[in-house]
Amino acid sequence: MFVETVWLVPFYGLLGAVLTLPWAVGIVTRTGPRPAAYINLLMTILSVVHSIFVLHAVWGLPPQQSSFTWFQAYDLSLSFSLDLSPVSAGAAVLVGAISLIAQVYAIGYMETDWAIARFFALMGFFEGAMSGIAFSDSLFFSYALLELLTLSTYLLVGFWYAQPLVVTAARDAFWTKRVGDLFLLMGVVALSSLTGSLNFSDLKVWAESQPTIDYFANHPQFAALLGLALIAGPTGKCAQVPLHLWLDEAMEGPNPASILRNSVVVASGAYVLIKLQPLLELSPFASSTLVMIGAITAVGASVVAIAQIDLKRALSHSTSAHLGLVFIAVGMQQTDIALCFLFTHAIAKSLIFMSSGSVMMTVITQDLTEMGGLWSRMPATTIAFLVGSFSLVAIFPLGNFWTMLQWVEAFWDSHPLLVLVLLLVNGITAYGLTRIFGLVFLGPPKPKTRRAPEVLWSVAFPMVSLTILALLVPWLLFSWNLAIDRASVDLPAVALVVGSGIVGCFSAARSYINQYEMGSTVSLPPKLVTQFQRPIANFFANDLYVQDLYRVSAVFVVAKSSKALGWIDRYLVDGAVNFLGLASIFSGESLRYTITGRSQQYIFTILLGTMLVVVAAFLSLR
Repeated sequence: MFVETVWLVPFYGLLGAVLTLPWAVGIVTRTGPRPAAYINLLMTILSVVHSIFVLHAVWGLPPQQSSFTWFQAYDLSLSFSLDLSPVSAGAAVLVGAISLIAQVYAIGYMETDWAIARFFALMGFFEGAMSGIAFSDSLFFSYALLELLTLSTYLLVGFWYAQPLVVTAARDAFWTKRVGDLFLLMGVVALSSLTGSLNFSDLKVWAESQPTIDYFANHPQFAALLGLALIAGPTGKCAQVPLHLWLDEAMEGPNPASILRNSVVVASGAYVLIKLQPLLELSPFASSTLVMIGAITAVGASVVAIAQIDLKRALSHSTSAHLGLVFIAVGMQQTDIALCFLFTHAIAKSLIFMSSGSVMMTVITQDLTEMGGLWSRMPATTIAFLVGSFSLVAIFPLGNFWTMLQWVEAFWDSHPLLVLVLLLVNGITAYGLTRIFGLVFLGPPKPKTRRAPEVLWSVAFPMVSLTILALLVPWLLFSWNLAIDRASVDLPAVALVVGSGIVGCFSAARSYINQYEMGSTVSLPPKLVTQFQRPIANFFANDLYVQDLYRVSAVFVVAKSSKALGWIDRYLVDGAVNFLGLASIFSGESLRYTITGRSQQYIFTILLGTMLVVVAAFLSLR
């Protein structure tokens, strides 16, 4: 029964969003906004339970596809196709579980917000779209659900719309994603004209057929353009270069939404990219571009993160960096490693954002320079941040350690440069998280942290629950046969992975943990980047000046082109039309004075005109 009704899983979140609308739009006010949160929470629980039963039913079975046609006209047929496999069911369970924890967290985090009902309605749309992407076997519907995610991102980032900076951030996030979506739509239209189906399973069979391989081998330019179009959409969704600037601006939204956005929302774009991987193999240029984008983003976003003084922005750049590793894995046809990365990163990053949100909720600031000395005042939050950080930077035996170990063993012999990229990202991420830990939890307390208490149980309970789940990730990986067999572990690979994290931690410890003299009671402002000169630090802190580069390139060209087109439209097109109108008016006014009312004059004019036409015709014949 649960398998046959699996199509209900995406509708639980959407139904929750619809049912909360009476509170969200202010129709129901007597009960307050809390019932809306509870309704949406109930729908999320149903989604999680349903997904778990589906996962149990399909575990160990080969992928199955089921579809039904919902629109057909002439030769156009659109079907709603579902993919039933352990991967899709597991992705739905992950989305539902993190959504459930984030919503429980949001009840305590946003209990004083007057628009909490509207927030939970938007969270329902978030969850429904992501669950639909998990089970969707249709590129067309996956594209539509990605568009719903874009809209939900715009509305959630702009949740506090009374603040100008929030409105700007929501607008930038929306339009940046739309750039990638436009090119992805071009790829979808191109595929629809080439293939008889837009289902991922059918596209995989089509891509692996010999005629298709021969066709793309003979037309490499077309294969490259199609691959780039398919890459563009996930590039925007996953905040990869050059469409990466929206994610740190999106941190202006509420933190419970940031938990989802930095864990499973960005992973949705990568999940679609993994399903498109058989098509990307047809173009070596597209695969190489994917690896290049991932490598540039992974290293670049990592170094940008360590120079930020805004807590959420520093963590958001780390998200872009780790999604860059997923892009590299997909470009190198290592989809199993990519899926493991998405799973371990989602758990670790959601826990880090949850603990960081607890800090910001207590001290009412996101500025790292205004924090300090919180470890003794917020022990549960401190432990949650440490577990999330250790899980992210591959500290043995937590989750990401096993994923990165797979990476090293897969690329050690064939692509050592990719191993170097991984070690750099891991080391720099360890440096950044240790830096944040030193600035937030260690050192003397600052004015905003002297009386900071631990968060309430409504916020602490989901955070502690997720901490326990993060500690259980290694056991889950071994239970699902996703981790390397412990008997075949390569000790040099272990040393590289763990060593890179330890080097990053100790480097940051020298700069940020030992920056205060023992026994000193004076709170000195920490040096934000002590090992770099100020120009280099500014270079990192300003996102490598990418915004300035866009301002003098793409934005400048678009602005000047718009002005030129506006001038042409105003003075040439409108001028020509206005000239014809004026000419008609003046000619009509002039002819008005030739009207006398005398029939003899009219007859004479007709005869004269007729004679002139006859003479002209006679002369032309001669």
